[in-house]
Amino acid sequence: MQISFVGLNQTKQFLKRTVFLGNEPTLELTAILLVYFVQGILGLARLAISFFLKDDLAMSPAEVSALFGIVALPWVVKPLFGFVSDGLPILGYRRRSYLVLSGLLGTSSWLMLAYWVKTPLAATLAITLSSISVAISDVIVDSLVVERARNESVGNIGALQSLCWGTSALGGMITAYLSGFLLEVFSSQTIFLITASFPLIVSLTAGLIVEEKVGNTSNLDTVKQQISQLRQAVTQRTIWLPTAFLFIWQATPTADSAFFYFTTNELGFQPEFLGRVRLATSMAALIGVWLFQKFFKTVPFRQIFGWSTVASALLGMTMLLLVTHANRSLGIDDRWFSLGDSLILTVMGQIAYMPVLVLAARLCPPGIEATLFALLMSITNLAALLSYESGALLTHLFHVTETNFENLWLLVVITNLTTLLPLPFINWLPDVTAQGAEGAPAMLAPEMIGKNVVPDFIPECEGVGIRD
Repeated sequence: MQISFVGLNQTKQFLKRTVFLGNEPTLELTAILLVYFVQGILGLARLAISFFLKDDLAMSPAEVSALFGIVALPWVVKPLFGFVSDGLPILGYRRRSYLVLSGLLGTSSWLMLAYWVKTPLAATLAITLSSISVAISDVIVDSLVVERARNESVGNIGALQSLCWGTSALGGMITAYLSGFLLEVFSSQTIFLITASFPLIVSLTAGLIVEEKVGNTSNLDTVKQQISQLRQAVTQRTIWLPTAFLFIWQATPTADSAFFYFTTNELGFQPEFLGRVRLATSMAALIGVWLFQKFFKTVPFRQIFGWSTVASALLGMTMLLLVTHANRSLGIDDRWFSLGDSLILTVMGQIAYMPVLVLAARLCPPGIEATLFALLMSITNLAALLSYESGALLTHLFHVTETNFENLWLLVVITNLTTLLPLPFINWLPDVTAQGAEGAPAMLAPEMIGKNVVPDFIPECEGVGIRD
């Protein structure tokens, strides 16, 4: 019995050190990780949605890009979900009940796509409901993660964020190849039906969340106090200047939708190959997380943003070789070129985005973690909405359609050059690293320095599954 107990304890410590990155493996942490895992695994329907909108509903690239912007709206109003969950408990719970609700809403939205959606308007409604579902669950687990992150030791800073983000990426990696392979075997509606089962996991894990039951009446005093604290927080330069930079950084137009049509309609990429690309980029995302944790946690934010922005803009121009078919003249197959380009840009994008999460977490004072973090991230989500809508406008102005890609090269050039626009404002960022506490905003309590949380992505990790 003694030997068994020692062996069990050793196994637990091994899992804590290797699998949970130093975090205590509790049932609540398991529930939190499952929510992020579901966000990643919902990517099973990512390609199905893209092909469904393109082929079944015959939407143009500009229309699809505009739809993506609309789907981002729930992530812009995430603070509202934070206020509601904090001030209006359901059946006595502020966290558990909303996780159950979000899971049921997510399942309903995917069932709508499987059985009911026949028009672009109906598709927009159903996908937006899915986005609302994941936004609600994300607000809840954000607050739980922020509370746990307060207890991180200096030597373990970033471990919780990496664990949560890695879990989401793992979910995406598991379904990455299947998202394309299954699309060549089943219809989009069948894949939507399979995907409908995943949000139920969120509902089922709600019972593992540690939470004391409260009264079922709305807590207006709590809400008023939060509004007062928010007003005090957002008027400080140490908060709104970095937030303004992140807004500019995210708001530049994107050509993603037009490029998806180009790779499928012009280059003839099939779902199975695109699934391979998604699998490779999911692995690349994990590599990016590992590289940040291992090598870039001690690099100042300004340097990471500066160099990654310039490098990404330059590497993004290599898309011109694919658009103009110049890669063929160099003897590089379209598929290999597209795969290599995606891998490099994914790794760099992941390294660049990790400081966003750390920086946003630094700005959250105790007591309003969920609401303020949701507010900060909703601003970057609003920027992403503008990114899609401006991309849709440029796609329309350059007459890029599902069959006409004559001006796609110009769209690629403009969207890549605009990514350099934030550089003149890079001094708005604090001159600190993810690990160091020096120079952190003075308003933060000592236990908040270096705090990390998990991200929003538009819409890669939001469960709507539509950015390829």
